[in-house]
Amino acid sequence: MKGEAKPRDPFVFWISAAVISLLVVWGALSPQSLASKATAIYDFTASAFGWFYLISVVFFVLFCFFLAISRSGKVRLGKDDDRPEYSFFTWIGMLFSAGFGVGLVFWGVAEPMTHFFDPPMDLESQTPEAAQMALRYSFFHWGVHQWSVFTVVGLAIAYFQFRKRKPSLISNTFTPLIGERNHVPLRKTIDILAVIATVMGVATSLGMGILQINGGLNHVFTVPNNTTAQLTITGILLILYLGSSTSGLNRGIKWLSNINLTLALGLMLFVLFTGPTIFILNTFTQGVGGYIQHFIEMSFRLSPFKGGSDWVREWTIFYWAWVIAWSPFVGSFVARVSKGRTIREFVLGVLIVPPLIAVIWLAIFGGSALHLDLFQHTTIGEIVQQDVTRALFSLYEYFPFSYLLSLLSILLIFTFLITSADSATFVLGMMTENGDLNPPMISKVIWGVLIAAISAVLIVSSGLQGLQTASLVAALPFTVILLFICLSLLRSLRQDRRNLKQQRG
Repeated sequence: MKGEAKPRDPFVFWISAAVISLLVVWGALSPQSLASKATAIYDFTASAFGWFYLISVVFFVLFCFFLAISRSGKVRLGKDDDRPEYSFFTWIGMLFSAGFGVGLVFWGVAEPMTHFFDPPMDLESQTPEAAQMALRYSFFHWGVHQWSVFTVVGLAIAYFQFRKRKPSLISNTFTPLIGERNHVPLRKTIDILAVIATVMGVATSLGMGILQINGGLNHVFTVPNNTTAQLTITGILLILYLGSSTSGLNRGIKWLSNINLTLALGLMLFVLFTGPTIFILNTFTQGVGGYIQHFIEMSFRLSPFKGGSDWVREWTIFYWAWVIAWSPFVGSFVARVSKGRTIREFVLGVLIVPPLIAVIWLAIFGGSALHLDLFQHTTIGEIVQQDVTRALFSLYEYFPFSYLLSLLSILLIFTFLITSADSATFVLGMMTENGDLNPPMISKVIWGVLIAAISAVLIVSSGLQGLQTASLVAALPFTVILLFICLSLLRSLRQDRRNLKQQRG
């Protein structure tokens, strides 16, 4: 049947695995060397092409909204009579869990408090003005810009996968530009880059989550914050997410995603109503207003007349590079669970709802921490400067049932990590099985074990930062790939409209 996946592509599989293994060995044997080399390359690309990242991501935002309001918005991702497989709540839970849910839990308190101590635009540290700017930029970094990248990749893959019956591969989104069978080396290169970026991104995020879990357990139970504890957590996570993976997409990931979203909403409501409620609501309102008012300014902010801005490179450009490097994974998974939705429904769902949840989370948790430091003279910001993994748990000390809140948050991080790793094994299985929508179990197990092994090696060798930075190097070529994906999708949609007119004419 046309579009049916072929057996595993050994070239993509083995080349990807070889490159990843070399980077891991490098990170294990000489973590400082990997970190320094990767940092040097990333610093150069961020300095020389920061403008390119900023302009490209703004283009992705505009492109997504254009598709949503255009006539193409009515096009269904599948046959005309297909309908969504999952309820709206489950779908959003999957988007959020497979996306940056765990990152938001990690940075929900830590990022606003970090900007509070080190504000942009030469503001005085730890002032009301710094607090306002801290929340505004946190909203900006977790808002529609971030999710526009995932929307572009997910929409293109879903369209060609379900509408055009092509295997779920990044390279197949280029078909309208390069033809059905042409440019095989280019196709393989794109797919290999996608696999490498996915593995490194997931492994480093898994490592980051493991460090936060260990920090929480240390804070609550005085569990030693050391390598042994972190490797134990890694082993437990491996067992859990492989168990989830064996249960299939409609059971493991679906139920975990519902649990994640329910637990996250529950924690948000509790902190909202037991914390400085009026302040949080005022902060949310002012923050959204500032986000909208300064949307264009923040989107294009650079400082060429001041010799460049380290702050913009270290935060905004870093974030855009990070989401672009992650986009093959998140986009592929989002596409897989979005069959039957229209383009308009897809764009508005992916581009609006997860960012809205993120902004509310930041207003509640980041706003509460800012209120405590500003008006009650607590030291949450200082703790964050010393150990970013303790940010959320330090906030809970000033709330009722702090012990229970910490336990629930550790559970939430666990379930987010399990869902992300489970989703990643599924996506990597598709990528290396020629787009098979139901990759074989052995493929998922191989990638699941490899991701856990990479995380463990990096934790032991302290090479986590090096591999994280190395993964960002892939962002520059992927930005170019994403721009061509937009062109390819637009060309295919226009050709579909012409074909439809001819059939009717």
